[in-house]
Amino acid sequence: MDFTKTTEQDSNYNHLEKMTVNQLLTNINNEDKTVPMAVEKAITQIEALVKVIVQKLKNGGRLFYIGAGTSGRLGIVDASECPPTFGVSHNLVIALIAGGDTAIRKAVEFAEDSKDQAWKDLKEYEVSKKDVVVGIAASGTTPYVIGGLEKCNEEGIVTGCITCNYKSPLSLTAQFPIEIIVGPEFVTGSSRMKAGTAQKLVLNMITTTTMIQLGHVKGNKMVDMQLSNNKLVDRGTKMIMSELNIQQEEAQHLLNKHKSVRLAIQNYKHGN
Repeated sequence: MDFTKTTEQDSNYNHLEKMTVNQLLTNINNEDKTVPMAVEKAITQIEALVKVIVQKLKNGGRLFYIGAGTSGRLGIVDASECPPTFGVSHNLVIALIAGGDTAIRKAVEFAEDSKDQAWKDLKEYEVSKKDVVVGIAASGTTPYVIGGLEKCNEEGIVTGCITCNYKSPLSLTAQFPIEIIVGPEFVTGSSRMKAGTAQKLVLNMITTTTMIQLGHVKGNKMVDMQLSNNKLVDRGTKMIMSELNIQQEEAQHLLNKHKSVRLAIQNYKHGN
């Protein structure tokens, strides 16, 4: 089926090399302002995918991202931030990129062109019907991602996607497609820009909403965050002070004792 690949359409601007620095920055910013509005139009699609992710994770499943290039890297960023932010296992949200870990820093030529490799990568993690696999591809045409979702569909695994073209091959493959139509990029075809920003926003929405639904946020605080540096220890201390209405010294003592904001609060309330 033919579809309009808006991510590859000619930029709304021309003669970029003749613009001043201020003009370039202003015009890029003007384009970026349109991204949240594009995301807003897809909230119903995002909601449908998040609901099934929450259900699967509550029943012991995992969330997988598969992508290539910028899209793959964005998935890795989102997955890697879940353990320190929400205190969950590194095996709960797993991101795979075409070309493997080398591709995180450097482009791996033609890695995204294999339709079989994503399934091989997923099988290394023993992916199953308990899990959800979300493909990320701005164009919606990446063979690595499409092939992975096709095989997941065959195996009865729930599939979703995040793409920036309407009715792309990827959208038509995923059971729960998310389409963020941001239009032409400032630099023609540079989908690391608006498309990448849109994907990052959606990924933030997916995991943050999921983790809240799974109980990893209390009030508006990250009570399960990992205390991996002084800034986070200080933040945790302030959370305890606010929640229990106690002084800093006592809050620090509780945090040092229990090594967790949640446990510090729970034990204090139970007299421990």
